[in-house]
Amino acid sequence: MTIRFNQLLAAHRRAAVILPDFLLPAFSSPRTSKSFSSTSKCRSRIGSEPLSLPPNVDLQILDPPVQKNKSVALTEQPKIVEVKGPLGKMTVQIPPYMSLDHDKETRKATLNILDREERKQREMWGTTRAYLNNHILGVSEGHTAILRLVGVGYRATVEPSAVTVQPEYPGQKFVSLKVGYTHPIELGLPVGMKASTPQPTRILLEGIEKEVVNQFAAKIRKWRVPEPYKGKGIFVNGETIKMKAKKIK
Repeated sequence: MTIRFNQLLAAHRRAAVILPDFLLPAFSSPRTSKSFSSTSKCRSRIGSEPLSLPPNVDLQILDPPVQKNKSVALTEQPKIVEVKGPLGKMTVQIPPYMSLDHDKETRKATLNILDREERKQREMWGTTRAYLNNHILGVSEGHTAILRLVGVGYRATVEPSAVTVQPEYPGQKFVSLKVGYTHPIELGLPVGMKASTPQPTRILLEGIEKEVVNQFAAKIRKWRVPEPYKGKGIFVNGETIKMKAKKIK
């Protein structure tokens, strides 16, 4: 019986497999990876978009700093762009393979790269353009972050001095949080940043550097990260959280 079964199995393997006509194209064509997106692939155009300068903002390209290593050529040194406005001035370094064309009449600035086929230059193109745009907005309008304190007894104030920490520079102010701990949490403001409390449960942060404002907001938020069961915590800007059902034992 076993020998007969093995013979039938071998004959079945040797037999040609006959497929229906509607399955032939699927087996005859080579397998190709398909994208889940229905849109065609296209490169980002963020880096090539011109930067608009407000009337009270000035853009200037500074000379590169003197390098101690004399073997570094001037063409390999990063360029420094200074952005000056009514709220202050900031500087940003751009790689040596980038150039900035500034048209003072139209008040437009365009960032270009040497080789658009090189991946690293394309990646840094949009990133550097975003940094410049943030600096322009920072010195002209400023960046803000609004924090909401949600919880029973949660309060925040801005104090000229602190008890638990020492000031890092003269005139430094502190954000004092009462968020359920036995002692108030005191956080010193970075240089050039302003903070106010329009409401006891609202904190308004203002500064010219977007990265510093967001980092300080995250520093405050970590003391009470929003939790999904009661919805309590410190929320930054329009942050929301998906609520979960309470655990029932």
